[in-house]
Amino acid sequence: MAEVSDILKVQRAEKEIIEGVLQEHLHEGHAIGLWRLPGSTKKNLIVCTEGAQYLDDLNIEELGTGFVFAPFDGDKKKIFLKANITYSIENGEINSELSNAAFSVKSNATKNDSTPFYRAQPNDSKDSIHNDFISLVKNVIEEIEVGNFEKLVPSRCKHIELPAGFNLIETFNKLCTKYPNAFVSLVSVREIGTWLGASPELLVSVDDQMRFKTAAVAGTQVLPPQANMKHVAWTQKEIEEQAMVSRYIVNCFKKIRLREYIELGPKTWQAGNLVHLKSEFEVDMSATNFPQLGSVMLKLLHPTSAVCGMPREASIAFLKANESFDRSFYSGYLGPVNFENKTSLFVNLRCMQWCGTKAILYAGAGVTIDSIPEKEWQETELKMNTLLQVIQS
Repeated sequence: MAEVSDILKVQRAEKEIIEGVLQEHLHEGHAIGLWRLPGSTKKNLIVCTEGAQYLDDLNIEELGTGFVFAPFDGDKKKIFLKANITYSIENGEINSELSNAAFSVKSNATKNDSTPFYRAQPNDSKDSIHNDFISLVKNVIEEIEVGNFEKLVPSRCKHIELPAGFNLIETFNKLCTKYPNAFVSLVSVREIGTWLGASPELLVSVDDQMRFKTAAVAGTQVLPPQANMKHVAWTQKEIEEQAMVSRYIVNCFKKIRLREYIELGPKTWQAGNLVHLKSEFEVDMSATNFPQLGSVMLKLLHPTSAVCGMPREASIAFLKANESFDRSFYSGYLGPVNFENKTSLFVNLRCMQWCGTKAILYAGAGVTIDSIPEKEWQETELKMNTLLQVIQS
């Protein structure tokens, strides 16, 4: 019991620290990116004091240190938050180039002063009701059957009322605890509002040893408590769906004539109470003499077939024409760039847009010729529950 008590004390201390820092900076009109990498206990926070940059293209190697937030639509501008101030929070303590100021902010924060997160103007998106989504999936299957697509990933959104006393920082910390293998993030920018998420899917990473990594993740099942992952069985539909994403990555390597890569998997991989099929790809950028591989692959990969379909351009056009809402930053990508000599960008999945007393949740499902419409609806419900379980706890 003492250990649990100590953990709760650390969580409360970190919540107070983060809220104190954010109150100061958000009141000043600054933009923030807060995150926790998979497998880590350290939370990082960058503060952009000079205004977000809106870019047509991202050249990671030239950006400097900061945080990227990009929409699903690759034709729209990507947001770069330059890290004018950085903080790291771990074990209830904070470190920063301005650590004294940070502690001063913490001590001056009042419990009654709620953190002024940015709230964007509500969009005109509407909930995808059950029958409409089922009809969309049936339409998708017909398109696949006549050969127009190999796979499509229709998505839906859900508006929810947030419980009384809902706190974004507290929810961020709960997500960190519940989903240790996820990229947990909170982004707040005046022009776009505030987004919270716990993504399981790596898009692009480049580490301090010049190793490039990406992953192919698809297929979704619930893992019952105490179940053994070795006993998880996958259907042919799920295996083929994941194989399509892997082939898509390999084809991107072929486009740039890159043959020296390592592929590991597919293997069953756990994210919270869900399991997926996952393959990992790695390239030694020094050995291949390809220092710009991160930027090149980012442009080739996004949006991957895991969030839109195959063939890519036709899939994007179909989804824009047939989905009943604007995906905005859902299924885009986000993460730190050139932070501690590393870049880690994740697909923005299992996410929500904060709207004050309400929130908008998003989820999609990979549809192939073997899909059953009702099961695809259930899959989107399971994915939305990643956040709902924490919000409502």
